[in-house]
Amino acid sequence: MIILFIFVLALLILFGMPLFAALGSIALLAFQRADIDISSVGVAMYTLAGSPLLIAIPLFTFAGYLFAHSRAPDRLVRLSHAVFPRGLAVVALVSCAIFTAFTGASGVTIIAMGGLLFPALLKEGYSKKFSLGLLTASGSLGLLFPPSLPLIIYGYVASVNVDDLFLAGLLPGALLVIVLSVYGLYQGKREGIKKEKLSIRNIAAALKGAAWEVPLPFIILGGIYGGFITVMEAAAITALYAFIVEVVIYKDIPVKRLPKIIAESMTLVGGILVILSCAIAVTNYLIDAEVPLQILDWMKTYISSKYTFLLLLNVFLLIVGCLMDIFSALIVVVPLIVPVAMGFGVHPVHLGIIFLANLEIGYLTPPVGLNLFISSYRFNQSVVSLYVASIPYLLLLLVGLVIITYFPWLSLFLVNLFGG
Repeated sequence: MIILFIFVLALLILFGMPLFAALGSIALLAFQRADIDISSVGVAMYTLAGSPLLIAIPLFTFAGYLFAHSRAPDRLVRLSHAVFPRGLAVVALVSCAIFTAFTGASGVTIIAMGGLLFPALLKEGYSKKFSLGLLTASGSLGLLFPPSLPLIIYGYVASVNVDDLFLAGLLPGALLVIVLSVYGLYQGKREGIKKEKLSIRNIAAALKGAAWEVPLPFIILGGIYGGFITVMEAAAITALYAFIVEVVIYKDIPVKRLPKIIAESMTLVGGILVILSCAIAVTNYLIDAEVPLQILDWMKTYISSKYTFLLLLNVFLLIVGCLMDIFSALIVVVPLIVPVAMGFGVHPVHLGIIFLANLEIGYLTPPVGLNLFISSYRFNQSVVSLYVASIPYLLLLLVGLVIITYFPWLSLFLVNLFGG
């Protein structure tokens, strides 16, 4: 049944059926075959509407799209360059990571930040190959930082506290940024990039320009972990704050453009929620049929070590991340993986960070990593050239992934210190 389920799902998607339709069809057939009233599928879908956590998804997404359509990327880059004057490569990595954390989509980051950073990197003296690889890798670098949308979706699907996930992603996310930043500084030295001096005047000017945007992360994270607001309230505050700052104060977005931005952001949210509702129905059937337990029993027959399981899990998730969109992968794969991983003693919060780190790297993995194609379109370069340019970053990120996977304290330290 497991093999049949995977085969039918893959076949339907391969022939062009939308993912939500494929999942919904399989759920209907599965319940009917088990002699369970197919109204159970509708009931399972309806449970999605009762989750207060899902209020955060459209609100954070709307805020991210407001930032993407404003001049916030320009102000963020200017501030990052003032704080890190010794390398525009580090500026690009930090700026893209922060931006991705709020937009939740690497494609948006590459499109919004690429046009600003690519010519700047070339002008500063970085090679074209290095710059293309850097921006392609940076597109998904912030998915582990709060309030990343994938963190929220994983928390919902895996029934894990989102506050804990927000804390857990900070150190692993910082590790990946640091690893790539060290390489960027090394490459800058090799290419003879001129070093600039740290200027308090430049920092003050950049802070003044981004005075309204800088406080937002501190307000949101301080509010959540100070116990003043919940994640849902933080999402509402973020959306309202982004609207006031970008539309009213900076006036980057004319009011007449708001309907288009709302439509774009809610199209993404609608797609996620439709897929999620159908996936919940499939998940309910799989749990009733004890499929995760069967997978666990099968794996324990051949795998006795937790570390071997983690190695195979990483290989599997890299393939999934390469072939599937991150939201679809979270919704489809997480319900199957979580019970199996817990059977091997993997903490569900640590698993979430492993899961997202793999999918983040999967965006960069040839031959069909999504970032490669988005960068090819954005920078008008062949996909093959981006394969070559991205290899050093892919290898460095894989090193970071190994550290994240086999040193769980990196994910759990802040959770144990501040979380639940």
